[in-house]
Amino acid sequence: MKNSLLPAFFVLFLSSLFSQDLPVLIGDEPPQELEYTFNGTRVINGHSVDMLPKGIMEFRIEHKFGDIAGTNGGAQTMFGFDNVSDMRIALEYGIQDNLMIGFGRCKGAGNPYRSLLDGFLKYNITKQQKGKAPISMSLLGSAGFTYMKSSTDQSLVTNFPKVSHRLSYVTQINIARRFNDRLSICVMPTFVHRNYVAADDQNELLALGSGIRFRLSSRFALIGEYYHAFSSPNMRTNYKSSIGVALEWFTFGHTFTINITNTSGIGELQFIPYTTEKWSLGQFRLGFCIGRKFSSE
Repeated sequence: MKNSLLPAFFVLFLSSLFSQDLPVLIGDEPPQELEYTFNGTRVINGHSVDMLPKGIMEFRIEHKFGDIAGTNGGAQTMFGFDNVSDMRIALEYGIQDNLMIGFGRCKGAGNPYRSLLDGFLKYNITKQQKGKAPISMSLLGSAGFTYMKSSTDQSLVTNFPKVSHRLSYVTQINIARRFNDRLSICVMPTFVHRNYVAADDQNELLALGSGIRFRLSSRFALIGEYYHAFSSPNMRTNYKSSIGVALEWFTFGHTFTINITNTSGIGELQFIPYTTEKWSLGQFRLGFCIGRKFSSE
């Protein structure tokens, strides 16, 4: 499954990347920026191409439960509701229409690290305009820091001989296109660097993400997301592709997303290098995100 989804996204995305209606090409309509591509700053787990407008602040609460099925799921755990795999509280702000910043704190899951702080900058390089720019493109830079208590066992990756070993970084280019009022697609080449990893792991990791959003109505949309990490064949091979589906419900000032994914961690620093769960084993979980926007003006 992980090898079949990615080419399908690429074929659909690249084949229509530069297609335009004839009236737009010959200049019958003036350039017009689209208001949004994915209706929010995230697809499901990862960032979208969209930005918060200048002066808009968003308070986000993200939550993931335990496995719905499989060995650790079922009725004994109320299909995962008894367990909390991860949660994140964050505050994000639009400095300019093309620049936003955010800070958050995660419990941590799916990796050796807990008590995670993260921060990011996202810059919009270009925005899709009818008759001018066929795509939107954003650049993301993110950093994470764990303040968990250091282990006394020097053989563990959580020993942290240096403070710098607690840091990790993500760089991502997000390319997206909104084809019509209902369909949007994106691809996200991503580079992850972790300062300190286990002996059978690798510090640098390349990944390629893709996402799709289909609007069902003025208030609801279906979303899909897929990330594949390209690990070295000589290193750890038990990392799996991150796959998620979600239902988005949009109201004035609020965006509520209910998702099901095989990842237990929140944020690129967790779900790209540390996804080990498999859908086929029932290792998928329910999660949600609530975003509330405020104007500072």
